[in-house]
Amino acid sequence: MRNEHHSSVISNKKQDNIIKVTEDIDDLQDSMLLKALTPEENTQCRRGLYFQDGKRRVDYILTYQIKKTSSSRSRRHTTRLTDNAFTRTLRRGRGPPLPKHDPEAGSPAHNMDHHDDDKCLRREEFESNLLEMGLELERDEETKTSGVGFVKIHAPWNVLCREAEFMKMKMPTKKMYEVKQSRGVMEKINTFICKLTDPLHPNVEENRIHNVKHLSYPFSREKQHLFDLSDRDSFFDSKTRSSLVFEVLKRTKCTKAKFSMGITSLLGSGVYTAAYSLHDGDVDGGHAEPNDRKLLYEEWASYSVFYKYQPIGLIRKYFGEKIGLYFAWLGIYTQMLIPASLVGVFVFLYGCVTVDDDIPSMEICDPRRNITMCPLCDRVCSYWNLSTACGTARASHLFDNPATVFFSIFMALWAAFFMEHWKRRQMRLNYEWDLTGFEEEEEALKDHPRAEYEFRVMQKSLKKDHRSQKPEKEKLTCKDRFPAYMTNIIMMLLMIGVTFAIVFGVILYRISTKAALAMSSNPMTRSNVRLTVKTTAAIINLVVILILDEVYAAVARWLTILEVPKTDKSFEERLIFKTFILKFVNAFTPIIYIAFFRGRLGGRPGSYLYVFESYRMEECAHGGCLMELCIQLSITMLGKQLIQNNLFEIGIPKLKKLIRYIKSKRASFQQQEYEKKLQRYETDYFLEPFAGLSPEYMEMIIQFGFVTLFVASFPLAPLFALLNNIIEIRLDGKKFVAELRRPDAARAKDIGIWYNILRGVAKVAVIVNAFVISFTSDFIPRLVYQYMYSPDGSMHGFVNHTLSYFNVSHFQNGTAPLEPFYLGILVDICRYKDYREPPWSPTPYDISKQFWAVLAARLAFVIVFQNVVMLMSDVVDWIIPDIPKDISVQIHKEKILMMDLFMKEEQGKTQRADGVSSSGCKESLTRSRSISHTPYKNY
Repeated sequence: MRNEHHSSVISNKKQDNIIKVTEDIDDLQDSMLLKALTPEENTQCRRGLYFQDGKRRVDYILTYQIKKTSSSRSRRHTTRLTDNAFTRTLRRGRGPPLPKHDPEAGSPAHNMDHHDDDKCLRREEFESNLLEMGLELERDEETKTSGVGFVKIHAPWNVLCREAEFMKMKMPTKKMYEVKQSRGVMEKINTFICKLTDPLHPNVEENRIHNVKHLSYPFSREKQHLFDLSDRDSFFDSKTRSSLVFEVLKRTKCTKAKFSMGITSLLGSGVYTAAYSLHDGDVDGGHAEPNDRKLLYEEWASYSVFYKYQPIGLIRKYFGEKIGLYFAWLGIYTQMLIPASLVGVFVFLYGCVTVDDDIPSMEICDPRRNITMCPLCDRVCSYWNLSTACGTARASHLFDNPATVFFSIFMALWAAFFMEHWKRRQMRLNYEWDLTGFEEEEEALKDHPRAEYEFRVMQKSLKKDHRSQKPEKEKLTCKDRFPAYMTNIIMMLLMIGVTFAIVFGVILYRISTKAALAMSSNPMTRSNVRLTVKTTAAIINLVVILILDEVYAAVARWLTILEVPKTDKSFEERLIFKTFILKFVNAFTPIIYIAFFRGRLGGRPGSYLYVFESYRMEECAHGGCLMELCIQLSITMLGKQLIQNNLFEIGIPKLKKLIRYIKSKRASFQQQEYEKKLQRYETDYFLEPFAGLSPEYMEMIIQFGFVTLFVASFPLAPLFALLNNIIEIRLDGKKFVAELRRPDAARAKDIGIWYNILRGVAKVAVIVNAFVISFTSDFIPRLVYQYMYSPDGSMHGFVNHTLSYFNVSHFQNGTAPLEPFYLGILVDICRYKDYREPPWSPTPYDISKQFWAVLAARLAFVIVFQNVVMLMSDVVDWIIPDIPKDISVQIHKEKILMMDLFMKEEQGKTQRADGVSSSGCKESLTRSRSISHTPYKNY
């Protein structure tokens, strides 16, 4: 390509003359153009939303790196690339703007290297192809942003119509129909609810209920008469215009080389550094003109409107359906957390009210019973009185009471209601946003290859034998991806192993710290050993989880990039799968260990299980492991939400922006003045690129797991999730509106793979809560004692029933307490929590019959609870229809109206055709009669 380009240059002198003539013409055109602009139009141009003529709107931006040269001929401020034949001929004659060839070009200081030269040639060809596709371009290299060139793209009306027809984009027609409203009692109820919630609705037009709706139909140039085209400038909004332009960019290729390169490949190889659509305007300041972005900032992204509903219609209008569906789902999830929070608070308050009436807690706290417990660790720990665990026992009752069983059942049904409610809301949005029948378009759009895939295919094609005459279409096979697949498997197993190793390390920390604190001479320290160890271990787990979350996210992305998926949809699904597995294991492994393994692997006095032959496995407190599970769950959940979800989302973008300005060597006090002088496309260039919705969904899915999986141990989890989400919605809104580049509008009719993940988590939650109630809490042992072993059917004697006896003379060598008289008495028998035979039994320390009775009851409860709750969830799923009845009626009505519209149109065509044919017949008959009466003079 380079040889072909250079051969087209006749001579340096002739080319300089051509350049001079071209620049003179451009200067004349610019001076005439600026004189024709009004001051208001000129201001709009300076803000970067329009071309230099002040009329053509900038629909898309491409940026690229430029190198400043010391050439005597300075570049022009703006180069317009139009369809003018004369100027295009001149520009082709002189080549691309950057590789100008003049007598000074032979100097090494002014020569560009091979790589940059090749990029310039690629840009020239790509932009030439964009012009042939009908787009209009304008280049700006002399901006406030040094080293960056901007290509502004405008799509004229005919291109927008063509692309809208190709994409089968549904647009509103002139035909309007009345939306059926509920009648009678339901109408009065809906009116009352609307009046009651009116202060909660945002002050935007898109959220108001309309009684009429435009009939929508896929746009067609042949049927333009069906659409209201009185105002062509507003028929396609800015979101739609940018998405149509992006479709053109994805289809346009550079084909002069052996391999084809699209916009994704050009971005991946650095020919262009960024591609983005522009925000509508500024969000703050007195000079900001009214626009959708500013309205979103005021009515959605502000913390002062936290109590209001989201303007979902306006979000969809500005960002597209995919982002609109995410925020609609987040809104429904947050609303559904309100009843769950209320019930959770009620359950917690029930535990607070009944704690003084809990007989087992009263027995533990009674100092008169004077039950001597076995040491909690070897040698340094001594015997202790059960009454010292009074605080732990009372605190455990707040979360371990009969109401938690009811709450677990309620949350399982809540999850089912939530899923059904979202399906119905999703169908309503599909109807309102004209997304019905979108599957075919979605299948067609998802096959576009990614930049990295095209680049790898390009590299593979270059390695082929150049002597091959027939160009073959290359693609990546399983053989090409096999090393990546093996790397994925090994790295995933390694990362999961790292998580297990860290959990094991925290276990060793708890064991060693408990032994060290027990040796302290401070009585206050020795009395609070358990609480200190629990809290510090939970904080360490939280810090490790936060660090590993960031590491695992980077590892998952790196592993997915290694696989080189072909399409964005495939890349997103593989990335979601890897990230979810790693983050789920990272967040819930410590919690699963405490819930199901801690205290069950330690053994018994005289026969403990040791790690590394010196560390004795830890045990649960007498109140059970549920309290420790609650501490771990609450610290992890609250810490992740406060630090990771809020502080990180606020602090990291601010820090990145500060670093960018420090790198640009601008003082902080100059920042505002500098931003005022920037064009719109320059301001948006400094914003963070949109990285997709996967991190946002992942954050909420992990939270959904905290809310549902172990809710039996922490009834306040829905409340803290609700408070977090109220802040999260406004925080995400501010991020999308003010801190991110405007995402490319993507159409979608559902939330995709995330719905299946939610259903999976909800199903697993039923099983997990069944095991938590059965094996972690004391709910089942209490029931078994009350109905099988209690002499009077009450809970009196339950604590003594759960404690076994141990003869202290049976301690292993070197494990007996160093201070056997710590309690002031000689201890012969100590107690420990387990169901085992006493030392005077014929089978001492063997598992007793009570253990097997409790185990059978626990397993029976798991089976019954799981099947009953899942059956109830399926009943809820079956009773509630996926499509609201009024929506199904309206969809059917739309189909009938559309058929009537086209039938009338066909009848009109037939009548016109009949009229034309009948008039033609009359004319031919008249002609034949006139001919028959004409005398044959020539014959």
